Amino acid sequence: MATNLLIVEDDERIRTSMRLSLEDEGNEISEAESGERAIDIFTASNIVFDLVIIDIMLPGMNGFECCREIRKRSAVPIIMVTARADTHDVVAGLEAGADDYVTKPFEPKELSARIRALLRRSRVNEGDTGTITVGNIEILPEAGEVRRNGEEIHLTRTEFLLLCELATNPGKVLSREHLLEKVWSYDYFGDGRLVDVHVRRLRTKIERDPANPDHVLTVRGLGYKLVM
Repeated sequence: MATNLLIVEDDERIRTSMRLSLEDEGNEISEAESGERAIDIFTASNIVFDLVIIDIMLPGMNGFECCREIRKRSAVPIIMVTARADTHDVVAGLEAGADDYVTKPFEPKELSARIRALLRRSRVNEGDTGTITVGNIEILPEAGEVRRNGEEIHLTRTEFLLLCELATNPGKVLSREHLLEKVWSYDYFGDGRLVDVHVRRLRTKIERDPANPDHVLTVRGLGYKLVM
């Protein structure tokens, strides 16, 4: 079955180049030249998109706003495209709900690798069937659900996989490199900022006080661990 991708890019030359490259790998591509058009396509189309690629610098609704609007509607994996590796742009894109980013100019092979890595982790391993309890949090890996005091918490796919990885290794310090490999399927081109921002977002959803977490703890210089 073909993978359905939505490319949101105002530069027609770049958009066409991305489309041709990704179509060569067997993907089905939809295109939007603006954030507003992307939202229309995403909400009105009968296509179920597997992944969305959004350029930050868009006319009108910028990429951050577009990402947030899509994230309100779906947990679909999102890759942000930035013209520079500026920490502010990268972190702002991840805080808006993106799962990953690439920096222009990028090689088509790099973008394809990141897409494949995110899609490989699009569902939890079938062996993860038991309910995991962390304080008042229940994690149901097989159902893809997280509940707090019986009420479902809405996590993105990446946030959910990150929580599952931590929860299946309770009390064990997991390095950023380990989490990049297990959650993002990345090795040599991973970025520790991906982990840091997603941990911060996860805490806002599951912790009583995100600034003073009870469960997802930072072990300075080493990584993160989950305390039951």
